[in-house]
Amino acid sequence: MPSKMALVDYKKCHPEKCDSGVCDAVLACSHKLLKQEAPYEIPMMDPSVCQGCGDCVRACPLKAIKIVTM
Repeated sequence: MPSKMALVDYKKCHPEKCDSGVCDAVLACSHKLLKQEAPYEIPMMDPSVCQGCGDCVRACPLKAIKIVTM
């Protein structure tokens, strides 16, 4: 059965455009799977644990995250 997961498009991701450099998508991830080491750094995730809920996709103002089916 195909699974869904979120992927960050690093060409579109610019945390400096988020409030205080804190990624809006990281704040929206209800499962706390998307992480940002420090403000203004690009968020990272472990795709093997992503549940593909889409909270981060809806929160990203730059549309830098998308859900893909694997």
